[in-house]
Amino acid sequence: MTQAKDNLVSSETSSAGDAEAISHFKQAVFSGKHWYLALLESIGLWCSAEELYNERAYLYLIDGEAFDWLLLAERLCETMDGLLPEDEKNALLFHGIPPLTLNAAEVKQLISDKKYGQYLNYFYGVTVEEALTLAVQEEIDKEKTLRVLGRESDLSDELYLRIYDATRDALLAQFREEKGYAQTKSTSLTELKEFTYWLFKYKLKRCEKARIASDTKKALTYLKRHWQKKGVARVLATDINPSFPA
Repeated sequence: MTQAKDNLVSSETSSAGDAEAISHFKQAVFSGKHWYLALLESIGLWCSAEELYNERAYLYLIDGEAFDWLLLAERLCETMDGLLPEDEKNALLFHGIPPLTLNAAEVKQLISDKKYGQYLNYFYGVTVEEALTLAVQEEIDKEKTLRVLGRESDLSDELYLRIYDATRDALLAQFREEKGYAQTKSTSLTELKEFTYWLFKYKLKRCEKARIASDTKKALTYLKRHWQKKGVARVLATDINPSFPA
């Protein structure tokens, strides 16, 4: 097996490692290896924490510690246009459904322990945190007896006050100030992921452990309920288990 790199780095020198990852992906698939195993091996070889490719900015490692592995999977799959099973590829990239079931030890061997740990940071810091806002929004909607039937409520100050004890605008302004970002009206998908991870860390610093554990359980319960509808039991060997601690 090709040796996996230990971490992602922001450096011009990483391009050689990235080229090696792309080359390995193609060669492994052409030699008959299952494309998902080849993909994970190539993720293990990838070096860049971020890149600009085809005029699109890719941020794979948020805050130097949270690894967006599906974004990198999307990037690598683009290099194999038309050569991968379309249904399996779309199930993975759009729904998080892998074509093979692997345990954590197998995944760690393919992508490295460090990248797997960085992925768990992303899972709990972004995926679970997003699920928490959806779960709380669902609670708010149920409480609004006078809301228009069938109309979705927007994310509101009430939601953010319940979770973070501050309004969304105030939190977003603080996040951008800390990051040195412009205070614009629009928010890109990349910035939204960064903001979500920042909110996760913001909450860890300010909330009691019991409250954090309760929020995590609520979010994981929501994820489990909605992902089971898609047939998803685990993503990258991470069980959706409400009792699993953050």
